[in-house]
Amino acid sequence: MRVGAAGRGHVGALRRFSAVSALVTALDVAAMVAGVRRAGLRPAVADALSVGAATSASWYLHRSVAGAGDPFDRWVHRPGAFLAGAGLAGAVDVAVVASLARRRRPTDRPAWLLGTKALGLGLAGAVRMAAYRAALVGQTRRELAERVPDRPAPGDLRLSVVVPAYREEGRIGGSVKRLSEALGRVDGGVEILVVDDGSDDGTVAEAETAGATVISLPANRGKGAAVRQGALAARGRTVAFVDADLAYPPEQLLPLLDGVESGWDVVVGSRRHPGSVEVARTSLLRSLSGRLFNLLTVIVLLGHYRDTQCGCKAFRADAAKTIFSRTRVDGFAFDVEIFHLVERYRLSLTEIPVTLVAAEGSTVRVGIDALRMVGDLLRVRRWSGRGLYDLAPGVQAVATRPPVPSPA
Repeated sequence: MRVGAAGRGHVGALRRFSAVSALVTALDVAAMVAGVRRAGLRPAVADALSVGAATSASWYLHRSVAGAGDPFDRWVHRPGAFLAGAGLAGAVDVAVVASLARRRRPTDRPAWLLGTKALGLGLAGAVRMAAYRAALVGQTRRELAERVPDRPAPGDLRLSVVVPAYREEGRIGGSVKRLSEALGRVDGGVEILVVDDGSDDGTVAEAETAGATVISLPANRGKGAAVRQGALAARGRTVAFVDADLAYPPEQLLPLLDGVESGWDVVVGSRRHPGSVEVARTSLLRSLSGRLFNLLTVIVLLGHYRDTQCGCKAFRADAAKTIFSRTRVDGFAFDVEIFHLVERYRLSLTEIPVTLVAAEGSTVRVGIDALRMVGDLLRVRRWSGRGLYDLAPGVQAVATRPPVPSPA
C-alpha cells in the first residue's frame, strides 16, 4: 500500500510512540541494575525506585508524542487512570522481584537479575493494559450513551436506504418493491440506493425496473465497499443500510429512523437484544462462528455490543459521511470498523431489537469469510495505531454535536 505524506507522518508518530516505550523500559531496567550493583540497594528497593522514575518519564514522554484520537491511547490524557494503572502494575513488578530476590541474592549474577526484572515487567505490563482497558471501557460506554436530541441533520431527503447487492437477479426487484411499500408513508422524501457490487447477471436492470437508483461498481469488491459507496452518495438526513435478501423485514427501518431522529448518531439492530425475535433460526455453525467473532472484536473495540454483524444499521447523515469517508475494509468486517470509528469519534450509539425472518441464498461463506474477517480486525487495529483514521484538527464527526474538550 502506498503511503502519502500524511500517512508517513502518522507512521512517524507510531515509531516515536514505540521508541518512547522502549526508552522507558530501558530506563527502568538500567536504574534497577545500577541500584543493586552500584548502590548496594536491596532488589525490591532498587526496583521500586526504578519503577517510580520510569513511570514519571512515561507520563511526560507519552503525553508529548501520543494523540488522544485512538480510543486505546486516551489513557495517557487521564491522570487518574494512568496513575491507578501504573501504580497497580508497579506493585506487581516490585512484588515479583522481591519474592524472587528473597530466595537468592542476585547482586553477583546480572543475568539472573535481568531475568527476574523481565518477569516482573511482563506481568506488570499485562496488569497495566488490563487496568487501562477497564478505565477506557467505562469512558467509552458513557460516551456512546450521550444522546443529543433536537439537532437538525443535513440532507435533501428524510431517509436514504442503501442496499448492497451482488448477483441478486431474481430477488432484488422484489426487495426494492417491498422497501418502497413499507416506506411509502414516510413523509419528507425517501430514496432507495441499490449498489451493485460488480454483478455479472441482471441485477442492475432488475433494480432499475423496480424503481431504485442504482450505483454500479466496475468489479466485485465486497459488501463493505458497496455500502461505503451508497452511504457517500446518499442524500437523506438519515442513512440506513439493509441486506438485499431482506433478512429483516423492511418495516424494521422505521424504528431505526425514529432512533436517529430522536438524537442518536448511530442506531444498530441486534439479534442478541432481549426484545429480538428469530422467526427462522440461523444454522448452529453460523451462530457459533458469529459469537466467536464477536468475542474477537475486543482486538478493536472497547464498548460491549451484543451483535456487531447485524445487517440493519442507520446513521445521521453527517455521521455517515464522516464514518464512510474513512472506512477501508471492503469485506464483511466493515461493520466492526464502523463501531471502532463510532468509538474513535465519540459518537452516540444505541442498539434496538430486530426480527430475523427466513432468507435463502446468502453469499456469506462461513469458513473463508470468517478467516478474512479476523485478518481485517488486525488490519483495523494496525491502521488505527498508525493514525489513518484520524480526523483533521478541528474537524468533528457531527457538526452540531457539542465539541469534545481538548486533552489537558
